[in-house]
Amino acid sequence: MKNVIIGTAGHIDHGKTTLIKALTGRDTDRLKEEKERGISIDLGFTYFDLPSGRRAGIIDVPGHEKFIKNMLAGIGGIDVVVLVIAADEGVMPQTKEHLNILKLLQVKKGIIALTKKDLVDSEWLEMISEQVQQEVEATFLEEAKIIPVSSVKADGLKELIAEIDRLTEVVEQKDTTSNFRLPVDRIFTIAGFGTIVTGTLISGSIKEGDKVELYPMGLESRIRSIQVHEKNVKEAYAGQRVAINVANIKVEEIHRGDVLSKPGSMEPTMMIDAKIEMLKDAPMTIDNRDRLRLYHGTSEIMCRVVLLDREELMPGESAFVQLRLEEQMTCRKADRFVIRFYSPMITIAGGTIIDPNPPKRKRFKEDVLEELSVKEKGDPEEVIEQFLLSNSDRFYEKKEIIKQMENMETDSFHHITGTLKEKGLIVEFKQGEESYFAHSKYLKILGGQLEQILVQFHSKNPLKAGVSKEEIKSKLFEGIKPRLYDLVLGYYAESNHIRLENQYVAKSDFQVAFTDNQSKIKAILISKFRENMYNPPKLSDILAEGKFDKNQMQIVYNALVDMGYLVRLEEDIVFVKEAYEQAIQLVKEHIKQKGSIQLGEFRDLLGTSRKYAMALLDNFDQQKITKRVEDKRILY
Repeated sequence: MKNVIIGTAGHIDHGKTTLIKALTGRDTDRLKEEKERGISIDLGFTYFDLPSGRRAGIIDVPGHEKFIKNMLAGIGGIDVVVLVIAADEGVMPQTKEHLNILKLLQVKKGIIALTKKDLVDSEWLEMISEQVQQEVEATFLEEAKIIPVSSVKADGLKELIAEIDRLTEVVEQKDTTSNFRLPVDRIFTIAGFGTIVTGTLISGSIKEGDKVELYPMGLESRIRSIQVHEKNVKEAYAGQRVAINVANIKVEEIHRGDVLSKPGSMEPTMMIDAKIEMLKDAPMTIDNRDRLRLYHGTSEIMCRVVLLDREELMPGESAFVQLRLEEQMTCRKADRFVIRFYSPMITIAGGTIIDPNPPKRKRFKEDVLEELSVKEKGDPEEVIEQFLLSNSDRFYEKKEIIKQMENMETDSFHHITGTLKEKGLIVEFKQGEESYFAHSKYLKILGGQLEQILVQFHSKNPLKAGVSKEEIKSKLFEGIKPRLYDLVLGYYAESNHIRLENQYVAKSDFQVAFTDNQSKIKAILISKFRENMYNPPKLSDILAEGKFDKNQMQIVYNALVDMGYLVRLEEDIVFVKEAYEQAIQLVKEHIKQKGSIQLGEFRDLLGTSRKYAMALLDNFDQQKITKRVEDKRILY
C-alpha cells in the first residue's frame, strides 16, 4: 500500500493544529509552552485514517516566523500539503513565506483549507476565496480546491477529507528500493529502551536488526525496534513516519539534522555544487561570498555562497553555485533545499544539489560550468563521462563511480560504461573482480608525459634499455596499485607507445645504438660468457686484460645487463642469457623425472661450482620456478 505524508502550512494562529485535531481527534501540540501560549513552536506528528483505508502520516508545522527553522525541518518529506488560511484574516506574511518554501521544495500536491468559516459571513468568505485564488496563481496550488471549514463545528470536514483521500491516491510512490535515508527530526529516550529517533523515511526500507550509520558523525548502530503510527512493526518503507530504537548511541550524540542510512552509503561534505533559483519577490540580492542559511532535510547549516558565473544574483534569476558549509552535512544529488538570508532571516531562494562531494571550484571557468550543466541534466552516460573527464587526476574504481551515481544498479552501470568504451571515450582496466576506469583524454595526456620522460632519458642514455618501471611509477603513477600499474603499462605497450623489457620501459621505436668500438666490446663480452656458461667470468678479470678502455667496457657491460643479454643474479654473479634459460629447462626436466633436485645434483648437472648452483636455485625460488622443501627443490 502507498505510504503518504500530509503536512500543514500557513500563518500563525490560522488554525492548523485545531484542524488536525478535528480531523484525527489528536492534539499535535506536545510542549508545555505550546499548551500555555496556544501556538505551535515545534513540529507535531500524528496519523490519519482515510476512507480508502490508507493511514497517512501527518506533520503539523509551526506558523510563527520565529519558528520557520522548525517548519522547514518538517516540510521536506511531505507528499500533500494542506495550506491553512483563516477566513477572518486571509493571506498573511507567513502564508506567503510558507507557500514560497513549498514551491522551492517542489511539493506538487495540495489543498487549501479556509478555516474559521463560522466567524465570517458568506460575502466575506467569497472575497477571501478570490484573494487566495489570486495568491496561488501560477503555483502548484493554482488548480487546488479551496475548501471552507469550521474545525469547532466540524463543518466542511467531510469534503476536506474526501479531497485529501483523492490526492493521496494520485501522489507518486516514494522509492523503496534504494538505500534508506532518515533525516532525524526528534530525539528522546525511554526508560528501559534507550535512545529513540524519529523522522520521515524518504527513501528505501528498514527492518529490525539492520545495521545503520549516523551521519555525519559516522556512529554505527543497530535497529532494535521500529514503530510506525504508534504500532510496532518489523519493517518500514519510504513515505512512512517512523520511530526507531537505536543501539549504542546516546541521546546527546544525535541532533536534529543528522541522517540515519546504510553504513558506508553516504559521505559527509563541507561543500556542495548546486543550482539555486531566487524568488521573484525576494527583497534582496545574493552577492558572491554572502553568508546564508541552508535548510536541507531537517538540518540548518550556515554557509558561504560562491557564485560561479557572476558577482550578483538578482530576484527571479538562477545560477550555478558552490556552497561552502560551516559544518558537515550529508546529502545526495537532486536533493532540494531552501536558502534564507543570514540576517534578516528571510526566505530568498531554493535549489537542487548537483554534486554532494565536489572539489573546490574556481569562478568563471567554462569547463566547470559545462560540467555542472551536464550533471544537472542527469543523463547517466554524460554524467559518468563528465565525471571521469573533470576528475582526470587518477584511475577510479567501479564502486567509486557507482557511489557518485547515487548507487545506480550494476547492470545499468555496465551497460553505460560499455557504450562509453565503444565510443572510445573511456578505458576500463580489469583487475580480478574489480575494475578501474579512466577517461581517454586523461590517458592521452599521461601518454604524452610518459613519452617525454622516455625521449629525454634515451637522449642522455643511448646504451640503456630504458627507464625502470619504479622510476616511471614514482614520476607519473605514484600511489597506484601494482597490478593496476602493470595493466596501464600494458595498455600503452599494446597501443605501441612503449616497449616493455624486463623491468624497463622504453619508447617503442628505441634501439640501443652501439658505436663500432662498443660493438666490438659487446661481441667479446658475450663470447667470453658463452665460453664459460656455468662458470662465468668476473668483469674485473676481463677488465684486467686491458684490451679495451675500462669505462667503455663498463658502459657496454651495464647495457648488456639492462638489455637482458646478461642476467645478473648477484653483484659478481652474471650468466649469459642462454645459460640462464637452459638452466631453467634442465631443473624443470630433472624435477619432472625425479620429483625433486638437491643442490649437489644441480651443481653436477651444470658442471659448475656450489656457489653458482646455489645462486641459480635461490633465483629460481624467487621467480617461483622452484620451491625449497628442506634440502630439496620441487616445482613451484
